[in-house]
Amino acid sequence: MFSNDATDCSAYIGSYSAMVTDIGNSTDFVSSVEITANGDGCTITSNSIPNHDFNDAGAFANAVAEVTETFNLPVPEIAAQTTALSLATDNAIFLNGVKLDQLAAACYGVGNEPLGQEKIGCMQEGQPWRYDPMSPNNSFGTDSNNAHTQPDGAYHYHGDPNSMYDDTGDTASGLIGFAADGHPIFGPYIDDNGNIRKATSGWELKSGDRVSQAGEGAFPGGQYDGTYIDDYEFTGNGDLDECNGREVNGVYRYHVTDSYPWVVGCYKGTPDASFNKR
Repeated sequence: MFSNDATDCSAYIGSYSAMVTDIGNSTDFVSSVEITANGDGCTITSNSIPNHDFNDAGAFANAVAEVTETFNLPVPEIAAQTTALSLATDNAIFLNGVKLDQLAAACYGVGNEPLGQEKIGCMQEGQPWRYDPMSPNNSFGTDSNNAHTQPDGAYHYHGDPNSMYDDTGDTASGLIGFAADGHPIFGPYIDDNGNIRKATSGWELKSGDRVSQAGEGAFPGGQYDGTYIDDYEFTGNGDLDECNGREVNGVYRYHVTDSYPWVVGCYKGTPDASFNKR
């Protein structure tokens, strides 16, 4: 569990490791994370193995492998305008060395949509009716940590990394990682004038029947139910802005939420090029 609330990456400089188990394959791994200073920012290098057991559903399409990756954390700034998430960019790196990759390469009527298996094949940016990997209506072969593997075996989260923070609600959540723009990511629990509760997203499910969109390859029809990211709209009725963040004591931070957009809705700053997928 991560409980430190320091927002400067320099507070986490060091080398860390943990013995963990791939439950589905009864195989042990050693996670390895190193955080170093890099000018005014930091660099995080890891072997992509988490600090917790994984693959408890036994449904990963690709075997877990140690994949060394390095991410540079820039000094976080608020940009003149937000930047949308992209298939070409990893969204964040957590303190346990596992990256966040929220967008699925899968859209309705595009590519491969096998029943009960991971959906793949939709690589066009802006394609309507992109599946939400976190929706209970979809199957992406993730484990109980909302994670699975990429083709090279790299373990990555699609949303809430629930093993990283205290879920009792006894205390406000600490920092668990950094987004690609350098802004910190905190767990879901916030201190609301002495009341510890989960932060609420400002995004809500649209009501009624889906409406056809320009540029769509196929139209799923039906009611808005969270199957697709297009099923949601930003209303501003929650604690967080459109990027799923807020400012606390003059520092902007993202929060994990138990509803869309789950972690990062967009970038408040500018993503660093080290988060570009190779």
